Amino acid sequence: MADELSGKVAVVTGGASGLGQGIAEKFVREGAQVVVADVDEEGGEKVSAELGESAIFVRTDVSDPGQITELVRAAVDRFGQLDVMVNNAGVSGTMHPSFLDDDLADFDRILSVNLLGVMAGTQAAAKAMVGNGGGSIINISSIGGIQAGGSVMTYRASKAAVIHFTKSVAIDLAPNNVRVNCIAPGSIPTPLLAASAASMGADAESFTAMIRGIMAANRPLEREGTPEDVADAAVYFASERSRYVTATLLPVDGGTCAGPPSKKLDNAGSREDG
Repeated sequence: MADELSGKVAVVTGGASGLGQGIAEKFVREGAQVVVADVDEEGGEKVSAELGESAIFVRTDVSDPGQITELVRAAVDRFGQLDVMVNNAGVSGTMHPSFLDDDLADFDRILSVNLLGVMAGTQAAAKAMVGNGGGSIINISSIGGIQAGGSVMTYRASKAAVIHFTKSVAIDLAPNNVRVNCIAPGSIPTPLLAASAASMGADAESFTAMIRGIMAANRPLEREGTPEDVADAAVYFASERSRYVTATLLPVDGGTCAGPPSKKLDNAGSREDG
């Protein structure tokens, strides 16, 4: 649908690249005015400029609640209101061969961005929305917060916490007509993979290709996901179509969370055991 977000004002954290950029671009195409927030000034300014007069960039480190408060104030000062908050900014963690090798050195940074940033963003946005008749808050988690798995334990824990926080705060904010929902992307190429490769000292291209291969093998849908797939889900939660939807977790993962692809039939018609 065109102009589904016409008249709405949105903030998208982590909007300088990846999923956040895709969401910001989709929101503007749907008629919204958008504040792009990120610590990446060059990338954020570039995205904002490409989006034209419907967008501005505000440098924001979401691990600092004070900066999030200023971000929301900037959105209201520029566009007059805040209708949608997308808490998307996130960081991955250093990959280790085993949890026994993890020194937890990145614990504080991961939790401060991935969890505190979401909590502070939700609170600041809700305060602005209460005086405006309500609004929609969309928190971006990951299928890593749903499915158990090896490696990046702190990242997985942070994303699981985002899911539980979303459902809990949705109950708390419902009387104010502030809806809070969660999207859990999976099997979608983003800069986080390359960042993880760099943290390991691995070759980013070969590492990313390996991880994508693993994702594809565990994804029922054959095609790979894109940032626009996540953006479409965000538009739904931001729009009036979801006015009776809150405390909902939506995986956007090609069916990965449901289970691996069904085994192929061999030439004799029996199922492969391997």
